[in-house]
Amino acid sequence: MKKAKIYKPSKSSMQSGTKKFNKWTLEFISERPGINPLMGWESSTDTYSEFTLEFSSKELAIEYAKKNKIIYELIEPKIRKISKKSYADNFIK
Repeated sequence: MKKAKIYKPSKSSMQSGTKKFNKWTLEFISERPGINPLMGWESSTDTYSEFTLEFSSKELAIEYAKKNKIIYELIEPKIRKISKKSYADNFIK
């Protein structure tokens, strides 16, 4: 059986906007990664671990996994707490 994780990717610390982070990703988990004897890199014979699928909603990703008999793990995103600040707040106290 194939195993996968479904998650919503988070932005890196170098990015300020969140526009491109509204898609859900289904990423296959490699069963047995091994060490390549020639270069010493981690490698796998599982070709599913080489690609990811993007979906517009969490429900579509779950439906795809169920339809194709993929065992999945759902990772819910953490919600950011945004507090609005004004430049004038630096001088009031």
